[in-house]
Amino acid sequence: MTASTVPTVPTAPSPRSPRPGTAPGASRPGSPDLLRSVFRQHAAGVAVITAQDGGRPVGFTATSLNSVSADPPLLSFTIGTGASSWPAVRDSEYLGVHILGEHQRELAGLFARSGADRFGPPTGWAAGPHGVPVLDGVLAWLVCRVVARVPAGEHRVIIAEAVVGDPAGEGRPLLYHQGRFNALRD
Repeated sequence: MTASTVPTVPTAPSPRSPRPGTAPGASRPGSPDLLRSVFRQHAAGVAVITAQDGGRPVGFTATSLNSVSADPPLLSFTIGTGASSWPAVRDSEYLGVHILGEHQRELAGLFARSGADRFGPPTGWAAGPHGVPVLDGVLAWLVCRVVARVPAGEHRVIIAEAVVGDPAGEGRPLLYHQGRFNALRD
């Protein structure tokens, strides 16, 4: 295909240009602060990712969980390379993914807190398939095989394939919005 035959897509006005009817300067240049501010407006589901690290369970709260593909069944999430759970995620072949219910705000906070004893009482869990820690009382869980760890700034995008799980938990999902864990509203 030559350059003259490459299909083109119509371009939209630059998002940095003021939109018609908006005050000049209403948009801000890209920055970490801008990204955080925009994503505070985005409600996300809450998950806990678990792994084994030398025979001990580790885990963290994630709001970056995404479905990637149905066939094969792939999902993704991100983790910072400075996170305490990163060495286990980096080195594990299998990980647990747990979808939290609105009744699990405290659990979400526990797994989000640095230095917390995440698997001590009152956290209910058991060793699941492939030795992965599986949490009690969640809406759904999967054990996944890691297929890729993709560098993305100071984070890694983890892509994993679901190998076994249970979608039959009861309740409504927990959401993360405006820096807080929230229940769905009707």
